[in-house]
Amino acid sequence: MRVVVTGASGVLGSVVYAAFKSAGHTTLGLAFSHPKDDLKQLDLTESAATESVFSEFKPDWVIHCAAERRPDVAEKDPEAARKLNVSVPENLAKLSKALRFKLVYISTDYVFDGTSPPYTPSSQTNPLNLYGHTKRDGELAVLGVTGSQSIVLRVPVLYGPAPKNSDSAVNILLDVVSDQSGKQYGMDHYATRYPTGVVDIADFLVRLSALPPSRVIPPIVHYSASEPFTKYEMCLVFARILGLPHAHIVADAEEPKGGTLRPRDTQLYTRETEDLMEGYGGLGWTPFEEWWTEYLTKKQ
Repeated sequence: MRVVVTGASGVLGSVVYAAFKSAGHTTLGLAFSHPKDDLKQLDLTESAATESVFSEFKPDWVIHCAAERRPDVAEKDPEAARKLNVSVPENLAKLSKALRFKLVYISTDYVFDGTSPPYTPSSQTNPLNLYGHTKRDGELAVLGVTGSQSIVLRVPVLYGPAPKNSDSAVNILLDVVSDQSGKQYGMDHYATRYPTGVVDIADFLVRLSALPPSRVIPPIVHYSASEPFTKYEMCLVFARILGLPHAHIVADAEEPKGGTLRPRDTQLYTRETEDLMEGYGGLGWTPFEEWWTEYLTKKQ
């Protein structure tokens, strides 16, 4: 099978790229800002260049991980976020129709407002911030291209192997726990998140692409671990694993004031996904503390 992975230098994309390669598929990894190793540099906003690369490679599947995924950055440059999160995937959906490949558009739990979880794939979207709006509009764009073979995969906040801890909203908490300088941190104990490992998502995508034609993949799929944590609770897990005191981290259970609006609880309902993958590895996710314990023990 021939697979293209966009955003293949990012936290999710790099692991997805490695997973498809190790599964024996002919895989092309695309990156723009950090094209390293065997990745091909491509600006996906250049539609002619993108069409040329895709036409030449002739993919069976395209996993579109490239995105502006930082809510605060999206608010500062709405036009750039809209281009990357809406225009690019719409163009890829048009290419999916023309070149007859299956497109997976990675979306987010932030398309929901967090007031009435859990959310099914057909639940009403109502994003609170610009990032969520652009991802929701990206969903509508790809699913709106008649004749494209597009799948929207919504995932929550992600963690996993990353060059820098600041590359993930979860990994960065390791730096907070490790800072024993005496600096005090107020940590969010208001919003519930469902941190999900990129290694698990990559494995899921490889299995999804291998489903027999008799398994019809719905247009919107949810993938999420099911353990709830606030950011403060994640810090406590890291402190326990690292054997570090955490008195410098103070729980803040108040609703955040100011800054980019974020939903309180956007739990993704995954029963349909479990049914889809029955007999093909199920949902297949790793408990948070288990993954981090093994990962951090190996790193030490």
